[in-house]
Amino acid sequence: MATNSLGRGLSSLIPPKTTTGKDGQVKRILLANDNKDRILQLDIDKIKVNPFQPRKNFDESELNELIDSIKEYGIIQPLIVSQSGDGFELIAGERRLRAAKKMNLNKVPAIVRDANEQEKLEVALIENIQREQLNLIDTAAAYHRLMGEFNLTQEEVAKKVSKSRPSVANTLRLLNLPQEIQVALIEGQITEGHAKYLLGIEGEEKQTNLFRKILHNNLSVKDTNNEARRMGGTKAARIKINYADKDKEFALRQFFGTKVEVKRKGKGGQIIIEFFSEEELSGIISKVKN
Repeated sequence: MATNSLGRGLSSLIPPKTTTGKDGQVKRILLANDNKDRILQLDIDKIKVNPFQPRKNFDESELNELIDSIKEYGIIQPLIVSQSGDGFELIAGERRLRAAKKMNLNKVPAIVRDANEQEKLEVALIENIQREQLNLIDTAAAYHRLMGEFNLTQEEVAKKVSKSRPSVANTLRLLNLPQEIQVALIEGQITEGHAKYLLGIEGEEKQTNLFRKILHNNLSVKDTNNEARRMGGTKAARIKINYADKDKEFALRQFFGTKVEVKRKGKGGQIIIEFFSEEELSGIISKVKN
């Protein structure tokens, strides 16, 4: 697998042609240009997790929703693994593997790929970013790991994960926040909007003071902006982004479990909800109905 194919995301790794059995389970997938490459049904106990998985937190309720989907539709998207001794090492699909283990399944559909350490980290990172499953701190740590372990520039990382260089740079800046604030961001106590304004305050003590005001007084992003200015926040704290909408996007992402974008047009606009598989679309429809 060529490293430069990773910048195109998982679509460059997962072939498009499928056949299904009567139970709806995907039996095999053929590459458009290689009829020897197909899905294998692998013993689940022969697959060990990816040590380069950038995601550290797995939401139990989301995992249960995935289990419900698998019960109804089967594992639609195969795992991606590499050969490792007598078994296999997971490259992408840890949520599906965890769900399958909880369901006591014996086998799972998987595609075997050759991959080096850098490629394993890249694929795991891309998979999670495409599905908005990584929190910002885990994403920043993964970017930092790519740069540190594989000597990549911010520009090179940006190309691999299909993000702009400023986006990668701003995400990396979150690692400069005090640990207490990073944990709060992971746990959803504050949003990305709050964090961006906290970064505009110079000094850990001032950042921590404003952070505690946010929690104690339940400050909105707009309130945080005003307080940051009052405390002498730098221009970096006054980025021209509608952070109120970012808060709404965050709430919608938490609800639907996928990437959501709010686009303004006059007094109205659009809410764009993305999905990356049939099981995710079914989950979104189920939540809207309920």
